[in-house]
Amino acid sequence: MLSTGAVEIGRDLMENEKENKVYVHYTHTHPTKFSRWTARESHQFMYKRPWQQVLDFYSNVVTGRCSLLGLLGIETHPIHDGEIVEASDKTEFGNVLTKDRGGRWARLTFKIVLSYHGASFDGWQKQPGLNTVQGLVEASLGRFVDERKAQQLKEKNLPVEGMVTVAGRTDKGVTALQQVCSFYTWKKDVKVQDIEDAINGAAPGKLRVISVSEVSRIFHPNFSAKWRHYFYIFPLNDGDDGEQISENEMDIQKIIFNEKYGEQGSECPTQYNGGENTENLIFDDDGEFESRKKPSTFSISRVDQLLRQLEGKLLSYKIFARDTKASRNIGPPTECFVFHARATEARLQFSDDGEGTKVMCIELVANRFLRKMVRVLVATSIREAAAGAEQDALLKLMDATCRRATAPPAPPNGLCLIDVGFTEFDPQICFIR
Repeated sequence: MLSTGAVEIGRDLMENEKENKVYVHYTHTHPTKFSRWTARESHQFMYKRPWQQVLDFYSNVVTGRCSLLGLLGIETHPIHDGEIVEASDKTEFGNVLTKDRGGRWARLTFKIVLSYHGASFDGWQKQPGLNTVQGLVEASLGRFVDERKAQQLKEKNLPVEGMVTVAGRTDKGVTALQQVCSFYTWKKDVKVQDIEDAINGAAPGKLRVISVSEVSRIFHPNFSAKWRHYFYIFPLNDGDDGEQISENEMDIQKIIFNEKYGEQGSECPTQYNGGENTENLIFDDDGEFESRKKPSTFSISRVDQLLRQLEGKLLSYKIFARDTKASRNIGPPTECFVFHARATEARLQFSDDGEGTKVMCIELVANRFLRKMVRVLVATSIREAAAGAEQDALLKLMDATCRRATAPPAPPNGLCLIDVGFTEFDPQICFIR
């Protein structure tokens, strides 16, 4: 047994290790106008926002009281008409039924399109003791399980519940407007309307069915999908005054600096030019440059420019993923093809009087997304825009060997899965042009 003195010495050594612990930050080699935020600074910038207004808006969209089209000021759309409609209900599987087959091929498979409010659930995936979307849906489908399966579950002392397969699991806090899942059973008398009524009664106002249709048994929500369509709403703080640094304003600041300190900053006072990169200096409130001060705002147009560089390219997004191995030689590939990546400005309007809350909207469509990839892309594009990075900054980050090169994931509250497509991608589905 260790003596009291030995225990105290061990405790002192542990405390000294904590005090002397060095937190390694990624050293970026690509130039920027201003200093990049650290991971902690980026996290604080993302989370100190009026997120409740975004959650309230998504709640209204799920219940049909407002729409994403209204947010963007779009009156008509070739595919989405303002209501939550299924944009991709015609598939190569949709009309191929198996009624004439016998045996195990005689089972019925249903495609279910759901809308749910992310803040009301602990994510999609079923987990013990948590209120998840999958848990509610499967419990609601228990009455449609065939007798053979029900007996097997009872013998194992398991609840009689259905089993659903989903196009893509959403994290806690992420909203979905057209999440696609499938359910199959050998019970013959199951009606589409009965499935819809059962799920709609599980969590009124938080979870609702958009459509239910009988499809071929070869339909698989995940493997059959050809693209996923995501939307992110990023609110701006009142303290920001809703003003973003435009490209013209950046050029004006650069001109003032050059006139005051010389073209290359060679005449800059020693406290500003003591071996530091003058590109990392920005103006303070008095119009003077300050050293090591980080940007507090960003340009929406710059975010849009950064994201557009990803369009039409098949790239490995392993650096933008989380909760997966950064370097792996087995498992699913890390390459994704981004069809559409845009950003624009909008306002959340909750009443006719008032200007509403200014927000930035980001729209992403790709054949697939890695774990937390959308949220990391959003956070990193904002960080790079704030730092005044070059337009190909996101492309250059693809070559990084450490995930610290990208920003921590943006909050899940702003993310929404709009829909999942089972036909070839059509640019007409996009909102931001």
